[in-house]
Amino acid sequence: MPGFTLKLAWCSTIYGDGMEMTKKVYSNEIMDVEDFNKGGIGSNLKKEKKQRKGRSPHEGLDDNYFPGIKLIGKLSQASWTTDLRFPDISTAGMIFGPTFLGQNKKLLDSMFPVRSLPTLWTVASFGNLFYIFLIAVKADPAMMLKPGRAAMYIGSSMFCMALVLSVALSFLLKSVVTMEANLNKSILFIAASQSFTGFPVVAAFLNELKIQNTEVGRLALTSAVFADLIDIIVAAISLTIGDVVSHPLVPVWAVLSNIALVAVVVFIIKPMVMWMVGPIKEMKLVGEKCIFITTAVTLLLAFVSEIVGQHYVLGPLIFGLVLPIGPPFGAALVSKLSTLVCGLLYPAYLAVTGLQTNIFEVDFQSAIIVGIVVIFGIIIKMGAVILPALHSQVPVRDAFVLGIILNIKGIVEINVYNFWKDNKTLQDGDYTLCIVSVILTNVVVAPLVKLLYNPSMQYNTLKRSTIQHAKPDSELRMLVCIHNRENVPTIMNLLEISHATEESPIAVIGLMLVKIEGRAAPILIANSQKGVPETESSSTASIFNALRSYEQNHRNSSTVQSFTSITHFETMHDDICRLAMNKRATIVIMPFHKKWAIDGSIESTNRSVQQMNRNVLKNAPCSVGILVDRGILNGSLSVLNCRLLFNVAVLFFGGPDDAESLAYGARMVRHECVKITIVNFLLFGNANSKERKRDSDLINEYRQSSSGNQKFMYFEEVVRDGVELAGCLTKMVGCFDLILVGKYHQKSPLFIGLEEWNECPELGVIGDMLASPDFECAASVLVIQQPRMRVSETEPLIHDAPDDNSVCVSMERRNQRTF
Repeated sequence: MPGFTLKLAWCSTIYGDGMEMTKKVYSNEIMDVEDFNKGGIGSNLKKEKKQRKGRSPHEGLDDNYFPGIKLIGKLSQASWTTDLRFPDISTAGMIFGPTFLGQNKKLLDSMFPVRSLPTLWTVASFGNLFYIFLIAVKADPAMMLKPGRAAMYIGSSMFCMALVLSVALSFLLKSVVTMEANLNKSILFIAASQSFTGFPVVAAFLNELKIQNTEVGRLALTSAVFADLIDIIVAAISLTIGDVVSHPLVPVWAVLSNIALVAVVVFIIKPMVMWMVGPIKEMKLVGEKCIFITTAVTLLLAFVSEIVGQHYVLGPLIFGLVLPIGPPFGAALVSKLSTLVCGLLYPAYLAVTGLQTNIFEVDFQSAIIVGIVVIFGIIIKMGAVILPALHSQVPVRDAFVLGIILNIKGIVEINVYNFWKDNKTLQDGDYTLCIVSVILTNVVVAPLVKLLYNPSMQYNTLKRSTIQHAKPDSELRMLVCIHNRENVPTIMNLLEISHATEESPIAVIGLMLVKIEGRAAPILIANSQKGVPETESSSTASIFNALRSYEQNHRNSSTVQSFTSITHFETMHDDICRLAMNKRATIVIMPFHKKWAIDGSIESTNRSVQQMNRNVLKNAPCSVGILVDRGILNGSLSVLNCRLLFNVAVLFFGGPDDAESLAYGARMVRHECVKITIVNFLLFGNANSKERKRDSDLINEYRQSSSGNQKFMYFEEVVRDGVELAGCLTKMVGCFDLILVGKYHQKSPLFIGLEEWNECPELGVIGDMLASPDFECAASVLVIQQPRMRVSETEPLIHDAPDDNSVCVSMERRNQRTF
């Protein structure tokens, strides 16, 4: 058991010379090194063994004896800071191994001296151990215990069919083809490995392609989890059977010891951990002591797994699954260990895997046979995925992409092949073929999925879901996204002034956006009326209570549904857009990525939220509003509790986005506490009659529908250039609590010079100006975009000279008043 000897080497390094222990380590490990290194480092093996006999592996060594480890460290650092993936690191290991550069004996001996190999192997094994442990910590056991029906069908089908048919093919090849003796013994195992589908591999692959939040991504994750559960059970049984010897009591002992291991972890260690974590939930702080104890227990369980005859990752795997998922404990554990494990130890394991391969040990006939088995396994698995997926009403294209995704290979297969190599089930040539097949599969699958699957296409719709094009008095369906409690007051005011009535109700879909921490699979959950999930914080509960309070205040005119999205900001827009499409949302409200301080300065900026907002604007199937919340500057007064009017301005420059803002403002003016001011900005000069008539007709339509309403005011402001426009906006913004403006506008001399200073393109030129901290504005701003963003590029609109009915003049008079 190589894992056992590695742990002994590690123990001897820490606790002393350990003469007998070190002798065993060297006698066992150097044999493995010879097998791995037929290109040349074995020449100094015996001499080095005599020199090092009876001494600690690290005694007398300096940094010059670890050039290979340094090289892997640099490669690992590159993998942590760039987009290097599993195939890149493993291929780099192959390049430095006997396959390429290792053919030069002097170079290989200088890069990987014999005395550095025990340390290198130990680092690699720890990387494998803790990587699997972290994957288990981030995994959600509920996905294993309660998979969907489609996931059960797909997971069980692809495992069983791939296993049975691939093994059947191997028996057929053994009977018809004369093959090498080693391959004849291992072909059965290679065929069986084609049925593996590792959840960690699928999760990492989907995260790399940023599609884990799509329908295909979620189905792939749940199917892989269920298939992985079957894999673990079958693998544990196989290892138990493999350890059977002549004594009849050994199988009984093996089964009982495995059951005892699981029972101890679940019924003894888990309660102790939960007792330790209890105070952490209230304090929200995980101490170093808890991390140290958890790490020590992980190593102990790896040691126990070897003793009971299992692979050393089994104990850490089970232990990781029973630990609390997500914050505070799971997130802190992942945060503390990820940098070391994913940045150094795990890439070292992949590099060492590549170092063990030797392409010169492969003969052509064996390569053809293994290639046939691998390709056959891929085809069978695709068929085993596509058929049940189609039966579960998955579209044909998505089912095909799902089949490709679930053929991805990685750490699970690598672990199996390394284990078989250590047990002499796979010889060097067969092992190399297996590793190369894993690398080639990864190289092919990723580009195929990128080529065939574009998640944004699912949000395309021929029907525009906008406020402007909705039927009069139809239901307004608002998807409001919330990051924290600071977003709530202004959003509640926005919901209130949107004016829900029995004739024109409002359906509110509240979506809490939570950055994923300590979790592998993203989730989108519907929150029940009885309360929020256990994973949610008390602040989240108060947010949803505020939404339910709004529903109770408008019992007959509004409905509220609440959801929580826990995922990466890079893919959170998929949840938002899909929910908007499924719930037929009319408009999505997104908080701006900047947070204001009470003195009017910028308190914090979140670039991840900014990119998420841009992705939503790009892909949303309905209108989108970016809400610049300045409620803290005016006290965040509630419309319900305030006796004064809530003043809203609509800035109109022309175009579909301004038309959407106008339509939304026309709905707000029906509220008894809302006063709307429409400001139509015109360019000084002669008019382009066609464009002006279209805008005038649109404005007149809303003016006519609000005729007789004293709270609906309309002004035309004629300006010559951007300087006059900025001056006019400066004079008027102090009179309003909320300003509505469209994002895109037609090209006009009004915007010349302003576009060059645009810091936030997602707000457009005017929205960016109003959101700037240099622009003295205490009003909140809602920048609206219709789903069709492209507008015709016509000549700029030109209008007559200004008259006395100037909004700037009126606003200067109103600035001294209180509304």
